[in-house]
Amino acid sequence: MRAVRMTAPGVLEHAEVPTPQAGPGEVLLRVGAVGACHSDLHILDAPEGVFPIPMTLGHEIAGTVDTVGAGVDGWSPGDRAAVYGIIGCGRCRACLRGEENRCRVIPVGGIGLSRDGGLAEYVVVPASRLLPVGDMDMTQAAPLTDAGLTPYHAVELARPRLRPGTSCVVIGIGGLGHMGLQILLATTAVRIIAVDTNTAALDLAGRLGAHHVVQAGPDAVDKIRELVGPAPDGADVVLDFVGAQPTLDTARQVVATGGQILLVGLAGGTLPVRPVADEPPPVPLETGVVVPFWGTRAELHEVIALARAGRLHADVQTFPLAEAPQAYEALRRGDVRGRAVIVP
Repeated sequence: MRAVRMTAPGVLEHAEVPTPQAGPGEVLLRVGAVGACHSDLHILDAPEGVFPIPMTLGHEIAGTVDTVGAGVDGWSPGDRAAVYGIIGCGRCRACLRGEENRCRVIPVGGIGLSRDGGLAEYVVVPASRLLPVGDMDMTQAAPLTDAGLTPYHAVELARPRLRPGTSCVVIGIGGLGHMGLQILLATTAVRIIAVDTNTAALDLAGRLGAHHVVQAGPDAVDKIRELVGPAPDGADVVLDFVGAQPTLDTARQVVATGGQILLVGLAGGTLPVRPVADEPPPVPLETGVVVPFWGTRAELHEVIALARAGRLHADVQTFPLAEAPQAYEALRRGDVRGRAVIVP
């Protein structure tokens, strides 16, 4: 079968590989679509030894069951499903609570991270990782598994502060950010302030329903402060889907005392957190800082329900499998609108 594999650090190549076979408890999935994620770029850029090589990338997968292995119940050939990509140990306290994204034994493991992923015509996954998607378009179902799930999980972590009438700043209206904005609109009654450098992204945020849009730049903090008020007041929650130094600096300067910053993006910025009497403080007093990671299977079930109800829609740019390397190059350049989705 055709696949796109990481064959060395930073090297993504087309390959012909044997079609895998489903073992006990597994299914062979015919891939319908797979999202291209910024975390894939971090996998590509990682030093040798951090991730298996060679490995087929792609952890944001939807497809159709082709065959089922021994002992699999509840799934039959032809069933359409999304893949929950995390594979925890299943035994630690976090996994036993259903929080496999917090596994205390396996640091970062899963499909497309520690074993072959979905950038291929077929992928083998444990049957326990599948969730039904009904008649959803595969290019919509695939992004739900990360671009939908990760912001949903972040919103869930912040939900105690997302009370009706509060303010939430959403930084970065890209693959995850535009989904997070919709999740806020569908599940809360907060005032949403969308921030991005790109005018097209801000236009998208406005069309989706953001209450205010702010162009990122030297005066962004002042513009946001005009909306949320002066310190010690401010935004109750800041969701940073970029994670670069300028966005983190914006986040800490607009969050309210007692607010919360959720650092979702992976762009490598640093947030200074220290208890000092500086004025203004590096981070306001009583402010919570959380680094969300992916989400739970139960949360993915809810994300799929939102999408099937018409409350969540991914803005996608599709690429054929033959152009997967070009899709990642476009992602690295920042040239992708919404979510890049690769179709075998």
